[in-house]
Amino acid sequence: MGFNNKVVIVTGASSGIGAAAAVLFAKEGARVVMVGRNESKLSKVAEQCARGGQTPLVIRADVSNDNDVKRIIDETIKKFGKIDILVNNAGMGSFGFILNGSILKAYDEVMAVNMRSIVHLTALAAPHLVKTKGNIVNISSVAGKMTSSVPGFLAYSVSKAALDHFTRGAALELAASGVRVNGISPGPVVTDFLENAGNSSVSWDNLSSSVPLKRCSESSEIAEMILFLASDKAKGVTGSDFVTDNGTLLHFTASQ
Repeated sequence: MGFNNKVVIVTGASSGIGAAAAVLFAKEGARVVMVGRNESKLSKVAEQCARGGQTPLVIRADVSNDNDVKRIIDETIKKFGKIDILVNNAGMGSFGFILNGSILKAYDEVMAVNMRSIVHLTALAAPHLVKTKGNIVNISSVAGKMTSSVPGFLAYSVSKAALDHFTRGAALELAASGVRVNGISPGPVVTDFLENAGNSSVSWDNLSSSVPLKRCSESSEIAEMILFLASDKAKGVTGSDFVTDNGTLLHFTASQ
């Protein structure tokens, strides 16, 4: 898809969608900057990237930390001198309820990672993306377009709804500078997301049975879509939201 020597930052690259995207970008010739918190997982993914392409720059960082966000951009520019693509993939879920008062804690935790960090990274990366006429891909979720059936997941849904609107607004502002901004909204994807969120009441098998196509996506499917949107094949696409959810939203609409 023409990623030779393109510099690509992928957050949340230690597992799941981010890891799959990092490996695929490396295979396509990109210079990948992998960002994540788990050093051992990052190392394993970096080895996969190196086997298929160039050795990536690995940055252990917490995107909810302002200093870390600045360091991500600084280290990328120091190493490669430019940024062509920013993939805002890092995300988290936290359970909280309105009636027992836990919603605010969940909201603060989730918004710091799923929304504020993306605003911060976008603002810092944008001047570099303007120079390369690059683009941004934000990983959202169908949860931002529906009322979640998972109890206590309201904060997560709100964060993704906010991200969808930020994607459109950023696309409009940056279009005049030649920078494209798009989003992808997956449905259930088999990753370590549920485990990280501390949810033992929901399984991927349960989620598979609840959607029209009776399956959950694999991370590689979302990675392929990321590469398409980041490539020149999508040079006329900006401000768009690509849903890949195995029919989840169809099921939700039909139930109303």
